[in-house]
Amino acid sequence: MPHSESTPEQQDPPARTELTPTMEDTTLNLGNGGLTDEDLLMADVDEVESPPVVPPAAVEQEPPPSSAPAEEDAPVEIKQETKSDIKLEDLFDGMDSDSDDEFSGKNNHTNKDLVTGQVPPSSPGRPSGGGSNPDLLRAFYQLLFPWRHYFQWLNHSPTPTPDFKHREFSLWLSGGVVFRFQSYATLDLLRKDVFKHLPERIEIGPIYTANPRDRKTFRNSSAFKPVAKELCFDIDLTDYDDVRTCCDKANICGKCWRFITMAIKVLGVALKEDFGYEHVMWVYSGRRGAHAWVCDRKARGLDDHKRKAIGNYFSVVKGGEKTGKRVNVRRPLHPHLARSLGILKEHFLTDVLEAQDPWREEDRAEKLLMLLPDVKLRVALKEKWEANPGRSSVVKWGDIDSVAKTMGSVNTKDLLEAKQDIVLEYTYPRLDILVTEQKTHLLKSPFVVHPGTGRVCVPIDTDDLDGFDPLGVPTIGGLVNEIDTAGGVVKKEGDDEDRRGAEWEKTSIKPYIDQFRGFVHGLLREEREFVRVKREREEEGGLDF
Repeated sequence: MPHSESTPEQQDPPARTELTPTMEDTTLNLGNGGLTDEDLLMADVDEVESPPVVPPAAVEQEPPPSSAPAEEDAPVEIKQETKSDIKLEDLFDGMDSDSDDEFSGKNNHTNKDLVTGQVPPSSPGRPSGGGSNPDLLRAFYQLLFPWRHYFQWLNHSPTPTPDFKHREFSLWLSGGVVFRFQSYATLDLLRKDVFKHLPERIEIGPIYTANPRDRKTFRNSSAFKPVAKELCFDIDLTDYDDVRTCCDKANICGKCWRFITMAIKVLGVALKEDFGYEHVMWVYSGRRGAHAWVCDRKARGLDDHKRKAIGNYFSVVKGGEKTGKRVNVRRPLHPHLARSLGILKEHFLTDVLEAQDPWREEDRAEKLLMLLPDVKLRVALKEKWEANPGRSSVVKWGDIDSVAKTMGSVNTKDLLEAKQDIVLEYTYPRLDILVTEQKTHLLKSPFVVHPGTGRVCVPIDTDDLDGFDPLGVPTIGGLVNEIDTAGGVVKKEGDDEDRRGAEWEKTSIKPYIDQFRGFVHGLLREEREFVRVKREREEEGGLDF
C-alpha cells in the first residue's frame, strides 16, 4: 500500500492491461415530477431492471474477458504507442491506490493468505472461495451492494450530475486485467458493467472536466483534467512493523489494530477542529488498514498543492525503519501535536508498552536507548538492563526517569522532549502520503470485497472505534449464507431496489449500510443547502436598479 516504503516480502503487482470496453451512453430522464426533497433523497435512480438473481450454486460462470469472442461491446486492448512524446493518459498511469497483495503474483488469487491465516470451510451446497468467487460476487453485487446510496454519495444529488458522469472508475478483474478510465452516465450503466464483469475490486478516481472515456480526444489539450475528488487518507499496518510485535506483513490482530484506532482518533479530531471538515467517512480496507474519505465540498475542490500541504501537516513520523530517530518536531509544540499527545499518551501505556512490549528484547531496547539525548543516561540504563534481563517495556520506560533522577545531571527539559518524541514515533498516524497529495490517485471503493480475505470494506463507526473488530466484519460467503438461512428470495420482475433492500436487511451488513445511508443523507443535506444559498445569491445579484 505505501509508496514511500516497501517490505522485502512484497512483490510488485503483475503488469496490468488497460482495457476500455465500449458502451453506448444512455441517459435516464429523472425529473423530480414535483417530489419533495425527502422524496428525491429516497428516489430510486436506476429504473432499468437488473438481471434476475440466480442462486449462486446454479450460476454458470461467464468466460473471462480475454477469452470472450469479439463483439461490438467487447473490451479492446489499448496498444502502447512507440512515439517518444508523452501522452495524456501516461500522466495518470500508476495512480491507482494501495498495491494490496491480493493482486500480487505471489498471492495469485488463491485466498490462502487470510487475516486469520486459515481458509474458511465451505458451506454445504455453497461454492467454496472468498472474495474472488464469481458466484458469490454475483450474489453480493445484486443483493447486498448499496447501489442507490453509493450513487448519491458520489453524485452529491439524487439525480445524475457531472459529479457522477465524469467520475473515473477502475474495475479490477481476475487475471490481472484492469479497466481504467471508466465512466457512466447513470447508476444503471455502472451496475450493468459490474454485473457483466464481476470485478474483484472497484477503485474510485477523480471527477474530470469531461467524460474519462473521451480522454483521447483531448490528448493535445488542457480541456481534460481532474477537477475534484474527495480528500483521502490511507493507513496500513505494514507501516507499523517496526513497532508492533504481535504481527507483521499482512497479518493483523486486535492488538495491532489499536494503531489504526489511534490514527483515526488523531486525524478525526484534527480534520474537524483544524480544518473544519464535517463529512469524514472511515472505511476498513478489508485486510490490514483503513481509508478516510473527506467528502466536504471544500475538500473535494482542493488542488494538489493544497492537498500536499495538508499531507505535510500530518507528516510527523518520517524516514524508514533504519533511519534512526524518526520524529523531530519544533518546540514549543504545535497545538495539533500537543492535543495529539493528550490523545495518545494513554494508548502508549496500554496499547504499546503493555500490549506490544516493544523493548523487552535487547536489540529493540537498543533502539530506545538511541532515542535518548544524554549519553551517560544511555550507558547507565544499558548496564541496569543487562544486569536485570527480561525487564518489561513498562518497567524500562519507568527506569528512564528513575535513573535520570538518581544521576542528577540529566537535562530534564531535553529528556521530557525526547520522551514526547518517542510517544509520537510509536503512536502517531503513519500515512501513505501520495494518496492524500494527488487528486488523480485512485482508492479502493467502500463496500467492495477483499479478494484474499472475503471481507467487505465496510464503514467504521467512529462513535464506537474501540468496539470495531476487523476480524469480525461480514464476509461475502457468510452474507450469502445468511440470506439462504433467512429464506432469501429471487428477484422478481417489477421489484425495485427497496424490495431488494430486504435482502441485506436480513444480514449482518445491515448496520454498516444503515451507517452509510445516514452519512450520505447528511452530505446531501449540506449539498442542498449550498444550492439554495447559491441560488438566493444569484437572484439577489440580479436585482440591480
